Amino acid sequence: MTEKKSANAMWGGRFAAGPDAIMEAINASIGFDKRLASQDIAGSRAHAAMLAAQGIISDSDAEAIREGLLTVLSEIEAGEFTFSTALEDIHMNVEARLKEIVGEPAGRLHTARSRNDQVATDFRLWVRDQNDAAIEGIEALIGALLGQAETGADWVMPGFTHLQTAQPVTWGHHMMAYVEMLGRDLSRFRDARTRMNESPLGAAALAGTGFPIDRHATAAALGFDRPMANSLDAVSDRDFALDFLTAASICAMHLSRLSEELVIWSSAQFRFVTLSDRFSTGSSIMPQKKNPDAAELIRAKIGRILGSTVGLFTVMKGLPLAYAKDMQEDKEPVFDAADTLMLSLAAMTGMVSDMQANRDALAAAAGSGFATATDLADWLVREAGLPFRDAHHVTGALVALAESQGCDLAELALEDMKGVFDGISESVYDVLTVEASIASRQSYGGTAPIRVREQVALWRERLR
Repeated sequence: MTEKKSANAMWGGRFAAGPDAIMEAINASIGFDKRLASQDIAGSRAHAAMLAAQGIISDSDAEAIREGLLTVLSEIEAGEFTFSTALEDIHMNVEARLKEIVGEPAGRLHTARSRNDQVATDFRLWVRDQNDAAIEGIEALIGALLGQAETGADWVMPGFTHLQTAQPVTWGHHMMAYVEMLGRDLSRFRDARTRMNESPLGAAALAGTGFPIDRHATAAALGFDRPMANSLDAVSDRDFALDFLTAASICAMHLSRLSEELVIWSSAQFRFVTLSDRFSTGSSIMPQKKNPDAAELIRAKIGRILGSTVGLFTVMKGLPLAYAKDMQEDKEPVFDAADTLMLSLAAMTGMVSDMQANRDALAAAAGSGFATATDLADWLVREAGLPFRDAHHVTGALVALAESQGCDLAELALEDMKGVFDGISESVYDVLTVEASIASRQSYGGTAPIRVREQVALWRERLR
């Protein structure tokens, strides 16, 4: 009888028999939710202080709880805490150890609180911390990209569509494209933080509590802007985790795109960049190989993060209000996604900081593939007065002529050009160099070096 009672201490007298091993295994979450230990203890300390301030528990009990919780936290941080699967989760593990330390006052801690609002608070605090870490990681990567953009603000390279040479751009402009993408990622994480910064604590199981608690006090103590306004929503909401995962998925997609370019650019066929040895590996059989493994791994990480996002959406999509045990499946995917994103950001920041762009190879490629054909068409519109569609046709004919002669547009003889369209003059050669092309693209957001340097300066100011 004593054994049965002990096995079901957390559930009270409702159950006569203890859970068997299989049920214990599927029900327990301590294997992963122990990562919430510091957040759980912070929430409990805020709750205990509020209970005392409201006269719900005595000051002496609150002080004993506070000191006991600090002892538990120090044991966990020192690796001296023994986690028990039989106690299910981090909340019961902490509470059980607290009781061993302080005795009866530990039993008063759970007054006016449920594990439902407790876990919602812990998890929200943890995701908020990861959200802040992601913001810092993205800002560091933006800083590395700005360094590359500033160095190569006037370095010419080919711009691509369909991975075919399209028009000349600058290295700095290409780097700044990723700065803009990551800037939107910053805004998504910042927006998510604003939405998630409301406290579930005090919602209790689902309906609130009859005790005279002060939810605004606990919200403020934990750094929340306000308590959540509906107790049902407070315990059953996981939108904050989905917000984080969605932002993480989009950010990981951007990292994957940049990774793909680094893989291509570092190949022997392109040689646009050289990645440092710190972020490359060799081959077990081919001694000449230098593989961009870090970039390739980052390129693949979107699969894990997006998979976690889809997984949590699937868990939540059909749940009635309020709490259901399904929601225990919310943490592992978020934990994995957060770890994966932070590792990917750190690795990408290291790669971008260390990589060396090959200016000569970039310039050589920029002049190939008739990259200035659009500049020629624009010249025909501006100087010869042709409608753009006619100018497009003339330019196409000149490209075909250059192809047949095995030369670039700038190498065609003026007489040959006039044979296609008599209105072409000597001044056309002024627009057929890649340097002239990029210098002319001074529209807002364009690739001209002056625009690139302006954007670098603006972003440096934003990051301050």
